[in-house]
Amino acid sequence: MILAIDVGATKTLLAVFSKDGKLLHEQKIPTDHRYKAFLGDLGSVLQQEGFTRFKITAACCALPGKVDRAPGVGITFGNLSWKRVPVRDDLEKILRSKTVFLENDAKLAGLYEALVHREYKKVLYLTLSTGIGSGFIVDGKIDEAYGDAEAGHMVLEHEGKLKAWEDFASGRVLVELFGKKAAELDNPFAWKHYAKNVARGLDALLAVLQPDVVIIGGSVGAYLQKFSDLLKEELKKINNNMVPIPPIIKADKPEEAVIYGCYQYIQQRLG
Repeated sequence: MILAIDVGATKTLLAVFSKDGKLLHEQKIPTDHRYKAFLGDLGSVLQQEGFTRFKITAACCALPGKVDRAPGVGITFGNLSWKRVPVRDDLEKILRSKTVFLENDAKLAGLYEALVHREYKKVLYLTLSTGIGSGFIVDGKIDEAYGDAEAGHMVLEHEGKLKAWEDFASGRVLVELFGKKAAELDNPFAWKHYAKNVARGLDALLAVLQPDVVIIGGSVGAYLQKFSDLLKEELKKINNNMVPIPPIIKADKPEEAVIYGCYQYIQQRLG
């Protein structure tokens, strides 16, 4: 059996998959911002019957930050204060397993979505959530050249100041400005404003990567239908003839793609 662990800033999702990819069990726990306490919580939940009835042979942990893959270390995290934590070694101790992989969460989500949409060779995946994450998938594999890319931290001009893209176009900012989460927000002005801010960063990514498709997930991306037409209109306004606008589509699993990406990543690594 395969264990997927999606570490988020507020919650961590654990899921068990069969070897053929069937989701057998999943459970969420709060993410304690104290790393040692988090490990204790993880160890406790994995000792519960929901998990002990499965024989885990491999695990993949998705982290919301920069990963040093060779030693299995989480270097830094966007919304967690952890620094250079030996995640793989610690998980191997908890699981008593030597087959543990680490990867960035947005890259794993992008991997799953790209494999769903195999008709596209070059896939740009964006997660619009508390922050903005990105993954670039080519021929069904995470492109190592952009393995550490953090699109949400691109610095762009906004209202006369230089700001990180996610500091004016993330779901967090949407709530701060309009007082509602994407699921509740139906204000056309709000969505037009948001689409304009998303378009600023997306146009820059399109110019560099020239993807065949853009797939959008995350807690805001789950409601892409509310602003997709507005987003396309804003991209057209930029009118960059050298940058074609590809199809922009909603993720197959906007909020659970990461755990499915964990499964696919292990399949690719172990064969």
